Amino acid sequence: MGVTVLQPYPLPEGKSGAHIIDHLAKRLLSLGATHAGQFLVDCETFISTPQHGTPARAVHVLHNSEYPASTFSIIDNGNGKQVALVADSIFDLLMLKMTSTFTSKKQTKIESRGARFEYGDFVIKLGSVTMMEHFKGILIEIEYRPCVTLSYCWEMIREMLQGFLGINVAKEYPTYFTTQTIMNAMGQQQLHAKQNDIYEPMDTVKQYLEHFTNYRKHVQIHGAMGGGASSVGTVGGGGPGGVLLPSSVGMGGRS
Repeated sequence: MGVTVLQPYPLPEGKSGAHIIDHLAKRLLSLGATHAGQFLVDCETFISTPQHGTPARAVHVLHNSEYPASTFSIIDNGNGKQVALVADSIFDLLMLKMTSTFTSKKQTKIESRGARFEYGDFVIKLGSVTMMEHFKGILIEIEYRPCVTLSYCWEMIREMLQGFLGINVAKEYPTYFTTQTIMNAMGQQQLHAKQNDIYEPMDTVKQYLEHFTNYRKHVQIHGAMGGGASSVGTVGGGGPGGVLLPSSVGMGGRS
């Protein structure tokens, strides 16, 4: 695998999610990309029962169709710190047996699914984000396979995004990769440039959780997309191309 970046796509006024995704799929195919199946990333959150005055903790369980044998989990202790782990599919059964301790927030279960394309060294996924069958937005995943460090290939990824999305993408690194303050082994704070790290599959999962959290916070509930989320991956159908797009969009998720 290479480096992956997620890009929310603005939904123009009066256009449906299905129409926009169909338009983007046609644009990719016209550039020479090939349709390479479907993809799915989902997230379910479990909340712990507070005990002895301890704050509630959240366990986010995610699945990525690129890694069908794995279950990804991110534990949020409520103090801004997260612990990430990777397990096999039996982890889902474990969570079901812990109902006395963790309660699933099924009303916030969220997923991104759609068509997967390959274009040279790039893998591009056009995701329709839905929560409780309500359409929430469009999330583009782009992977540049020959590179494993974002700082070496960000400009190439950015140019690719601008080329087929038809929007301006900020020169700054996406919010997930911005410089962070961490605690070193000596207990001292220091700046950490995440864009220079070796990219791992968990980084993709954490980016999805970041954007899913933003979509969950978004108060406006869009109507369900025509045809349902499962029909988004179909290439070649739908309405005519040509949409009006904003002149620019930031790399962060919706607030």
